[in-house]
Amino acid sequence: MSKSAHLEKLNAAQRRAVTYGEPVGQQGFHAGPLLIIAGAGTGKTNTLAHRVAHLAMHGVDPARILMLTFTRRAALEMRRRAHEVAKAALNDVLGGVSQTILQRLGWAGTFHSVGNRLLRHYGRQLGLDPQFSVMDRTDSADLIDGIRQELGFAGKEQRFPRKDTCLAIYSYRVNTQKSLKESLELQYPWCLQWEADLTRLFRTYVERKQKFSILDYDDLLLYWHILMSEPKLAQHVAAHFDHVLVDEYQDTNRLQAGILYGLAPQGRGLTVVGDDAQAIYSFRAATVENILEFPDRFTPRAEIVALAQNYRSTQSVLDVSNALMAEAPKQFRKHLLSLRGAGSRPRLVTVEDLPTQAEYVCAQVLKAREANVPLRRQAVLFRSSSHSDLLEIELSKRKIPFIKYGGLKFLEAAHVKDLLAILRWLDNPRNAMAGFRVLQLLKGMGPANARRALDHLVKEGGNFAALRSFEPPADSALDWKKLVELLTTLADPGLPWPGQVNQVRTWYRPHLERLYEHVHTRIGDLDQLELLSGQYPSRERFISELTLDPPQASGDLAGQPLLDEDYLVLSTVHSAKGMEWDTVYVLNVVDGSFPSEFATGRAETIEEERRLLYVAMTRAKDDLQLVQPLRFPITQQSKHGDAHVYGGKSRFMSEKVVKTLDAVSFQGLNLGEATLAETGQSALDAVERVKSMW
Repeated sequence: MSKSAHLEKLNAAQRRAVTYGEPVGQQGFHAGPLLIIAGAGTGKTNTLAHRVAHLAMHGVDPARILMLTFTRRAALEMRRRAHEVAKAALNDVLGGVSQTILQRLGWAGTFHSVGNRLLRHYGRQLGLDPQFSVMDRTDSADLIDGIRQELGFAGKEQRFPRKDTCLAIYSYRVNTQKSLKESLELQYPWCLQWEADLTRLFRTYVERKQKFSILDYDDLLLYWHILMSEPKLAQHVAAHFDHVLVDEYQDTNRLQAGILYGLAPQGRGLTVVGDDAQAIYSFRAATVENILEFPDRFTPRAEIVALAQNYRSTQSVLDVSNALMAEAPKQFRKHLLSLRGAGSRPRLVTVEDLPTQAEYVCAQVLKAREANVPLRRQAVLFRSSSHSDLLEIELSKRKIPFIKYGGLKFLEAAHVKDLLAILRWLDNPRNAMAGFRVLQLLKGMGPANARRALDHLVKEGGNFAALRSFEPPADSALDWKKLVELLTTLADPGLPWPGQVNQVRTWYRPHLERLYEHVHTRIGDLDQLELLSGQYPSRERFISELTLDPPQASGDLAGQPLLDEDYLVLSTVHSAKGMEWDTVYVLNVVDGSFPSEFATGRAETIEEERRLLYVAMTRAKDDLQLVQPLRFPITQQSKHGDAHVYGGKSRFMSEKVVKTLDAVSFQGLNLGEATLAETGQSALDAVERVKSMW
């Protein structure tokens, strides 16, 4: 089979994107900077995977291709698809050549995981200990909280920001590269009065991390950015890669863009894929300007290829989405065209209030189910998590099972954090946070004794064997001996990684049974963790990768497992990005929700809200319903109060957008004439009564 066979199933725009550039004999494949604008449902992942395979089949060493994604799953999917494309194109029945390509595609991962690998390699040049630990968001917040207490900020007479807010401020300032003052003015104006105290808090936080040889999420990008800002080091890093491909480029922040320009300052071999119309993560410091400004960063200007053939939605759904985005002032213009035909027109449904909205959605969900659309192929999307509260009550009344995205994450489960803390401490004896957690698992070992033990370990140079000479409390003596034996054994650098998690679990089992309820459910989580550990070559890689891209599921404290074979999906729009369903209902399409009342201060935030609604709309394959309640209750009133305000029509529902929708209304179960007739109540002649007053 020819080397172009893999292009036959691609449309013209996809082929152009995949083949951009030219082979240069033994020197591989030369290509300038390329921007692929991939509209919703246009086969973005498929196109990117084909380009990777195309490069590999035209002489580029797969080990010199860097693929950057936003989830580990996306990176694995990219590698899998590239392997399949190459296998089919080369008619590689036995899979030898294509398997080699797959194995050599070793530089595929998230920005944070690749940063983690590079920083361990170049750590000495940056003044970092290459054996640093990576802590997750929860641990970062806890460390900040401890410093808040130490510095006396928690006891101030006026409210000082809580730990999660402090971490969010720190993260925003680092990732946007704005000053602390500007960050506060833009995102946290109520915290402006604490600028000096926050500066002191964050400086102490940085010093504490350096002391413990710990990096947080933001440090992985920050130090990588610093690495790429030094020309000689940047050239050394860039020399490892001939081609750099980036997925979801609209979701990158200033640090990530700076890293890319350091890797490919002239744009050679740089391909970025994204959709400016789906840039919805500014609260995470992502900036849509990265993708909008990309072509003009290079001379000559970057090539732009737009993918507009949509494989997901009907044309009627796309007509609404196209009309919505046509009114955005700053964008890469594109008009999505469906390959699936016209389909039924989406609806703009007017309901009286929030209870009626819940009633309508439930009725439609059941109606669709009877029309052979399973519950799991239907989704209800909303701007904020609380917007589904009344709907959840109504669904429960009607015995309609549902799952809501945004629950407890796997790594936030206490027993999982316990087990990982042991592994983190083993990997970095200076990680006092991990050690502090592990020591307090022992019966009778409180914070004071745990601190004494950690000080003893530091004094003895971080050698776990030195803990044998520490005198624990009497209640902890037996457990202490077993813990020190475990730590000493597993700290041996010559000990193979396979089997270590099982040894830790054996030690941890009695503590798990003593400390927690629902032990069998938690054991199941630890089973999964142990199975997962077998996919990694070392303890460090396992801990780091798991921290940087954690699984989302857990049996811990998340309610009883869902036993039904089918369930409706409830999700915020942010969590729904990248997903698709046959039928989509969007709640509260009114001003105050779309756009959010908190986003109306600046033009750029209004436009992000437009893009958020666009993302919601383009999740629908066949049926899209936008629901707009007329009345909203005032929250601060008595239980039986009826005070309310009228919701304003969403500014995004312009005349052109409304023309693409069928406008309908839903009344709900109100008392009608038939009900009154049943009571024997006669109709009133109100007109005559009013006339008779005069």
